[in-house]
Amino acid sequence: MTFVVRPSRLSDLEALYEMAKLTGGGFTNLPPDRPALEAKLARSAAAFARTDDAPGDDLFLLILEEAGTGRVAGTAQIFACVGTHCPFYSYRLGTLSQTSRELGRTFKAEMLSLTTDYEGASEVGGLFLHPRERAGGLGLLLARSRYLFIRQHRARFADRVIAELRGVIDEAGGSPFWDGLAGKFFGMSFQEADEFNATHGTQFIADLMPKHPVYLAMLTEAARHVLGLPHPTGRAAMRMLEKEGFAYEGYVDIFDGGPTMAARTDRIATIRDAVPAIRAASDAPGGDRALLAAGHYDRFRAAFGRIDPGEGTVAIDAVTAQALELAAGEPFLHIGR
Repeated sequence: MTFVVRPSRLSDLEALYEMAKLTGGGFTNLPPDRPALEAKLARSAAAFARTDDAPGDDLFLLILEEAGTGRVAGTAQIFACVGTHCPFYSYRLGTLSQTSRELGRTFKAEMLSLTTDYEGASEVGGLFLHPRERAGGLGLLLARSRYLFIRQHRARFADRVIAELRGVIDEAGGSPFWDGLAGKFFGMSFQEADEFNATHGTQFIADLMPKHPVYLAMLTEAARHVLGLPHPTGRAAMRMLEKEGFAYEGYVDIFDGGPTMAARTDRIATIRDAVPAIRAASDAPGGDRALLAAGHYDRFRAAFGRIDPGEGTVAIDAVTAQALELAAGEPFLHIGR
């Protein structure tokens, strides 16, 4: 069974909607809302159709499908430049030291400050794999295909890439962080705010969120406990990001308190270490297992396969070459799995 990552199509709407209903909340980039998903697919189609190298407010939505049957098994997204049309907010965790000469003591207070420090960065997000497909490295294929897409279209992306991990959500679908901080100012539940953000954007945050720093000591114990922690289902994703070179820099999501990871684009391992090659005329039924990507814009494809390097060219197994729609003599990227 071969799976391939390809650009989204408008016809993917129903498959995306069915997957969105399985996310369990807190997944802003994949809302269970048909109009919102339809708008994402239209925006993605416009991004793939644009072939110049100027950076812009692009959304590239990728689809994981089973080759041959076309069955959709997952999705992932890349935002070329966040904060272009509306502010991209984060909370930054910092420390304020204050000294009392009378008491002869120094107090260090941790606080959260509302910032737009990551504006202009590219973002990888929206990765969701159908529950029945969470085996065989398909999550790794989806995640790393985004970096190979960036490598193939480097001029379209910023010099820094971020990834927001979903924060801790309780069994009732609520967020302890939201309830302990933002929910006090918005008069709505986490689910309501999350759905509104997914379909209308974050401008309401600019309108209602207090701009002054918030002392952690003023938060509930439950909110402090989950600050900067990923959802249990996101721990593996955090490890994958760390392996690629991403690091937590003390920034968290303003909704659920989940950690934001960041990396310099050209230092991301898959981007840095991917090897350009030319497909040989012969096939490689054996050889080394690798991650491969080929094509640009709406012809982009990525898949796992086998390669056998030769004199100036690299042989690929026939099934993978077909999935990539890659002919002999055409260029592609490969990196060890």
